[in-house]
Amino acid sequence: MYSLLPARLLSTVRLLSVLLTSAAVSATGATAYPFTLTDDLGRRVTLNAEPKRVVSVLPSDTETLCAIGVCDRLVGVDESSDFPASVTKLPKVGGLYNPNVEAMVALKPDLVVVSKYGKLADRLMAAGLTVVVVNPETYEEVFSKTLVLGKLMNREAQAKALVVQMRRDIARTEILTRNAAHKPTAYYEIDPTPYTAGPNSFIGVLLSKAGATNIIPATLGDFPKISPELVVQQNPQLILGPDLVTARARPGWAGIAAVKSGRVIAVVPGSTLDTILNRPGPRLPLALAALAKLVHPELFR
Repeated sequence: MYSLLPARLLSTVRLLSVLLTSAAVSATGATAYPFTLTDDLGRRVTLNAEPKRVVSVLPSDTETLCAIGVCDRLVGVDESSDFPASVTKLPKVGGLYNPNVEAMVALKPDLVVVSKYGKLADRLMAAGLTVVVVNPETYEEVFSKTLVLGKLMNREAQAKALVVQMRRDIARTEILTRNAAHKPTAYYEIDPTPYTAGPNSFIGVLLSKAGATNIIPATLGDFPKISPELVVQQNPQLILGPDLVTARARPGWAGIAAVKSGRVIAVVPGSTLDTILNRPGPRLPLALAALAKLVHPELFR
C-alpha cells in the first residue's frame, strides 16, 4: 500500500505507523502501596495508601489528574486551575507565590501535588502533609509526568491510555506540517519581560512540530529571559505573543520581518489559546493544532 504514496509523504506515513504501533497499551496491575518515588526536587516520597483526598497546586497537574479519571478525589486546587469546569467549584488554596497553607491543611489531604518553584513543598511538609513535586517542563516530561501521576493515583493503565491518545493526536497534526514548503523563523513571547521559550521546552517543541523554526538558541535554556535586542538581531518572520501595535512600538522592532509583513499574532493573556499553549498537560495536542493553524493557515483551509 505504501508504494502507491508520493515519495515525500512516505516517510511521514511510516512515522505515524511507528507511533501508533509502538504506543500499544497493556493493562498493568494495581500500584502496590506503600509506594515510593523520587519527585522533581529529588526527594524520596512514600505514599502509604492510595490517595483519596488530593490538593493540586499546579494547573497542568490538575488537568492531568482529571484526565486520568480521579477528578473526584480533588478537594482543593490553586487559583489558576480552571479546567475542566468542575474544578472551578472546588476550594481555592492560593497560587504559586501566594499559597494558603492553612487552607490546604484544613482540607486534610492525603496528598498535595505542587510545583518545584515557590518553595511550597518545605512549608507543607513542616505542616505534616505528604507532598509530591510533579512539574513537567520539557515536551517528553509532559508524558512521563502523566505516567508518574497515574502510578501515584493507582491509575497507571488510564495514564498510559491518555499518553497514547495524546501522541496519536499530535501525530495527526505533525503529518500535515512536517512537509510544509516553508518553515518560518519564529519568536514566541510568554510575557513582555520578555520571557520566551527555548527549543527544548514543551512550547519550543510544539513550535517546531507546528512547522516553525525557533529563533531562540537552546543554550539559553528552556524558558529564558532575553534582551529585546536579540529578537531584532534574529529578525523572525513570525511573532507570537504581543499584538502588532505593541511590537511595532518597541525600539528597533519596526524593522523586524514579522512586524513589516504584519505576521504578529497576539496571544491574549488568559485566553483559551494562551492557557493551552502554556500548560504542559493533556491538552497539548489541542495546543499544537492551534499553533499549527497560526503558523501554517494554508494547510488548514
